[in-house]
Amino acid sequence: MPHRILIADDEPNIVASLEFLMRRCDYEVCVARDGDEALQLAETFRPDLVLLDVMMPRRSGFEVCRLLRENPALRPMRIVMLSARGRDVEVGKGLALGADAYVTKPFSTKELVAKVRELLLQPA
Repeated sequence: MPHRILIADDEPNIVASLEFLMRRCDYEVCVARDGDEALQLAETFRPDLVLLDVMMPRRSGFEVCRLLRENPALRPMRIVMLSARGRDVEVGKGLALGADAYVTKPFSTKELVAKVRELLLQPA
């Protein structure tokens, strides 16, 4: 059974690129375009990993990350935060809220795929 990836981002070009990339790696993919939808799909789709944009409508990626980590049923899923904001403060905040990795945009697709694979190989 393929791993499930939830892409949570409101930027259509990034969503299209990430969706293509993850499907090419044989992952099952679902897309959320705002923070509320990301939380709802995390509950119903039950992804193994979330690619989570920091700046989204309705709820920020930081808030979504915190809420995912507070829910015992969703806590095992891996979270990779994606952001154009790469200052130490933002990176530290994302990791403190429970993100497994923080990737700054623009990012290398090769490096992102490697990070996703690495995280999915770790035990939950």
